[in-house]
Amino acid sequence: MLTVLAQWFAALLFGGMVLYSFGFAAFLLSTLPSDVARASIRRAFPHFYLFVLVVAAVAALLLWPLDRVSSLLMAAIALTVIPTRQGLMPAINRATDEGQKSRFKTLHGLSVVIGLIHIGINAYVLARFV
Repeated sequence: MLTVLAQWFAALLFGGMVLYSFGFAAFLLSTLPSDVARASIRRAFPHFYLFVLVVAAVAALLLWPLDRVSSLLMAAIALTVIPTRQGLMPAINRATDEGQKSRFKTLHGLSVVIGLIHIGINAYVLARFV
């Protein structure tokens, strides 16, 4: 039962991150006026990062007795999302508000890289179940 729960949380995290990153944001940007889409995404990101934090932490706890490497990797996702949520996201918002396009692109690019690394780590954890 513990293995099933650990797999479920790892899969939930993977699906949530992929859907949000490649589905939700892209959908909003392609269907809503730019200002409305950007405002909606800005309001949604704190919740997304909280989702990643909680689900990755639960997965890490569930994985601990089963696979220490996977547990530590999921814990790394949970821990690295904190500075992303608390520091990087507000810096991206400030750059946008202040019209600093170059700074926005750099910071946003960093957030994308972090997100892709998280997805890749999670995919590796899921592959360890096979």
